[in-house]
Amino acid sequence: MNVAEWLARTARTTPDAPALFHGTQLVATYGQFGARSAAIAGSLQSDYGVSRGDRVAIFMKNRAEYLEASYGIWWSGAAAIPINARLHPKEAAWIIENGGAAAVFISDDVGVDFIREIDQSKTKIVPVDQDSYKHMLAAEPLAQPVPINAQDMVWLFYTSGTTGRPKGVMISSQNIQSMMLGYYAGIGTPTHEDAAVYAAPMSHGAGIYSFLHVVAGGRHVCPVSGGFDATEILEMAPQIGRVAMFAAPTMVRMLVDVAKATGSAGEGLDTVIYAGGPMYFADIVEAVDVLGPRFVQIYGQGECPMAITVLNREQVSDRKHPRWKERLKSVGVAQVASDVRVVGEDMKDLAQGEIGEIVVSGSAGMSHSLLKFA
Repeated sequence: MNVAEWLARTARTTPDAPALFHGTQLVATYGQFGARSAAIAGSLQSDYGVSRGDRVAIFMKNRAEYLEASYGIWWSGAAAIPINARLHPKEAAWIIENGGAAAVFISDDVGVDFIREIDQSKTKIVPVDQDSYKHMLAAEPLAQPVPINAQDMVWLFYTSGTTGRPKGVMISSQNIQSMMLGYYAGIGTPTHEDAAVYAAPMSHGAGIYSFLHVVAGGRHVCPVSGGFDATEILEMAPQIGRVAMFAAPTMVRMLVDVAKATGSAGEGLDTVIYAGGPMYFADIVEAVDVLGPRFVQIYGQGECPMAITVLNREQVSDRKHPRWKERLKSVGVAQVASDVRVVGEDMKDLAQGEIGEIVVSGSAGMSHSLLKFA
């Protein structure tokens, strides 16, 4: 199914519900969110020649337009290529070319130098801070999201490229649904009262969690800073309430430091999901002591986004279990849609405590990896 169908349904059932925020300022209800994405989809088809199966990139910092563009891309039947706004323009341009993007949404704060690197005969530019984006929002909307199959790609995610060029990981609609199942079983079920705060890049784990909050009819909040600022988060959270956010371990450390300096107890924060790197044992112990039982650990990667293992909030905060320290130093247990093994060079399972290679399979795992070299 088309993942934009979730937005279409929520927009129909609760059109007046608050959806998109710039800080604490409401910028769109669900009815408006759905209408804008439908218009973007219509414009992508009629003005940019985008059709089902094409790819459209997004290169901008966190902002409401990021979600409008994302769901507009999916609504059109195309796949989104999210690009980290911190990448060098040449790196972003390489991803555009390698991914075969028919168009790219850019913001002025990241796109000026980037435009010079793009072959505009192959990839059309959509600047969200200029009139061309306003024209998209005024276009004839697509009445319904374009139907796609469960195995069709919806998200082309480029890895960090630690062993060479980044590799494009093809994530299907089915992969997204399995990721969501893992969230529901391991973390909880968001409601319309919850608010996803996008402090980490929406091109990665933070953005992929938007699906859960769209289904629930929850709020989507982009900080005014466009990224992560610990003081901003702790000041904004009590005003918003029931905040769920993704945070790298370094971000958790900064939240704790600011909370200690200001006397904050994390009011308004509901769920802080940490992942993306090793968490120091002392840091997570202190985080729970200072901010309370709000933390959940996820282990995932681009090829199986946010869906390999989970250490739920009870396990992170529990200090009564006889082996709680060992458990807290781990990455938890396999999520419901993933089969996780540790194997040796012969691919046979190793005994508990032995060091080997992690092997993951299951319905959340990538469809394919795309890598092309000239």
